Amino acid sequence: MRKPEFHPGPAGRHDRDISYGARPGSRPDSAPAWIRARLAACPELDCVRHLLPPAILAAAELRATETGTGADRVLIAGGELSDRDYVRALARHCGVAIETLRTTPRSACPVSDADLLSGLASGIVPIRTPDNLIWVVAPWHLSARFLIATLRRYPETRSRVRVATMEDLRDFVHREAEAVVGCRAAYDLRARQPEFSAAAMRSRTPLTWFAAGMGCAAALLAVQSSFTIVIDIALALIFLGWSGLRVVAMLLAFTPHYPRIRRGDDALPIYSIIVAIYREAESAPDLVAALTRLDYPKERLDIKLVVESDDMETRLALNLMDLRAPFEIVIAPAAGPRTKPKALNAALPFVRGRYVAVFDAEDRPEPQQLRIALAAFEESDQRLACVQARLTIDNTRDNWITRLFTAEYAALFDVFLPGLAAWRMPLPLGGTSNHFRTETLRALGGWDPYNVTEDADLGIRLARAGYHTALVQSSTYEEAPARLAPWIRQRTRWFKGYLQTWAVHMRNPLRLWRELRPGGFLVFQLVIGGAVLAALVHGIFACVLAVQIATGLLWSGKTGIFEHAFAGLYVATLITGYLMSGLIGFVGLSRRRLAGSAPYLLLLPFYWVLLSIAAWRGVFQLIWSPYRWEKTMHGLARTSRRATATDLPNPW
Repeated sequence: MRKPEFHPGPAGRHDRDISYGARPGSRPDSAPAWIRARLAACPELDCVRHLLPPAILAAAELRATETGTGADRVLIAGGELSDRDYVRALARHCGVAIETLRTTPRSACPVSDADLLSGLASGIVPIRTPDNLIWVVAPWHLSARFLIATLRRYPETRSRVRVATMEDLRDFVHREAEAVVGCRAAYDLRARQPEFSAAAMRSRTPLTWFAAGMGCAAALLAVQSSFTIVIDIALALIFLGWSGLRVVAMLLAFTPHYPRIRRGDDALPIYSIIVAIYREAESAPDLVAALTRLDYPKERLDIKLVVESDDMETRLALNLMDLRAPFEIVIAPAAGPRTKPKALNAALPFVRGRYVAVFDAEDRPEPQQLRIALAAFEESDQRLACVQARLTIDNTRDNWITRLFTAEYAALFDVFLPGLAAWRMPLPLGGTSNHFRTETLRALGGWDPYNVTEDADLGIRLARAGYHTALVQSSTYEEAPARLAPWIRQRTRWFKGYLQTWAVHMRNPLRLWRELRPGGFLVFQLVIGGAVLAALVHGIFACVLAVQIATGLLWSGKTGIFEHAFAGLYVATLITGYLMSGLIGFVGLSRRRLAGSAPYLLLLPFYWVLLSIAAWRGVFQLIWSPYRWEKTMHGLARTSRRATATDLPNPW
């Protein structure tokens, strides 16, 4: 006899009669013996056995066995029941009361704020009544099964147990612990480790020296003396060193490693996902669809969508989608700066998974990415704290900006960062598609809410703590800004954040040297500080060279040895930098099988001028508005590489 397959039904609603699925005349004891035997292994189904067809219950039990979770979670995730309907049935079956927690004050919960937040993750919180101390249980994972077993063994405890929906428990914790969550999200890192927070600028020495150095360089370039050539050579070496490091990473004999996916669904751990979204109402349906396509048991997923409190448009869009498990909406508190890292921190206390991934609203990860990241974690030791997926641009064909953006991402995530990861060097994370060990992430204090490139900062903090990051062969498709103004604003934020990160970690250079060791220290200077300095230097060299060409000094016959030396240095530096960037971009595009965009690399000189403008804008913005987050709007792409290919090839 062929066993029935489980097909999710329509999403359950809270006000729906759950008896809709019962067939006339169907009884549980009329089912075949093998179905009744398997149902006995899932006592959490006893309360709904008379409400749903035996075949649906048997399929749910089989799915629960395959995934190692409660059969009630299978029914709810599949849309056969709503969470509220199941709680009502469970309360009647167990003879316990239902607790909505809507009027329960904070003083009735005799635990600390930290334990209250942990209670949401476990689904259990204590509540003190005038007569007794009761335990409120919100069924999640296997808790309904454990609750039934406990009440059967200790029936006298029924008066001290109440059940609630996870939604009611979440609303209670968010309402009563909002201030605590806000303070933790905005100020925890600053209070615990002020030396690693961009908010605790107790010493502005690094930025002061940086500004003074750039000012002196500009002044000396205007004077043009024998001493100036030394400064020029130093700046040129930094520029070429930054470009050369990427070429060295490209030449590294790096063989991509494909971690072997060993675990079956029944042995997979709970995996959490955090997505911070702001003013993304149009992108929300596509985001939910992309997360739903992930090849991971939905019963073992824990997805947090973090929305700002005043973003009513996005909240309405999500509410209209009638999201069910594993999706949860978290409201970011108003405390502190309005930044993505603060929103991520707001969701971190509620994360239930052993591992947690971060995505952006416009991300479209490949379906098996969670399984691949998990396999990478399990093949390594505990020092592997983060797994970075490879980012690539989806709307490549929109215009020349998106094509060069695609080449830039291909050079970074398919060539440069894999080389650094192979050396176990500190590397800036990509801001999205990062997968972490939850325990390690919490121990480090989460993200810095005052750093506008929290990804780069966290990557360096991981390296300083002795951890390393690996890149896996799984891609996430992103939308790149196709218009110049949004592109400039985005790059301004990136350069400003890199300067913040460099200044924070250079507060104590000797300690940084010891923790990163000489090789890591040099890579940090070239990758973090060198990226900004290279863009700034490019602007200086290009402007001086343009002035000399425009005024005819190069061929007027009146130029001296210094002018010729300067001109030769500028031309050699710029051409060498362009060639190095073009080479690594071409290699990256080739690995992505996008060599058709390679001719656009001829526009690199103009692209670099725009980068320099954004870098100088970032310097000035760091002085006047260091924590300003310039939002990049999405949902504007005109083309999509994913939409035109049913089976995208692996770039390797």
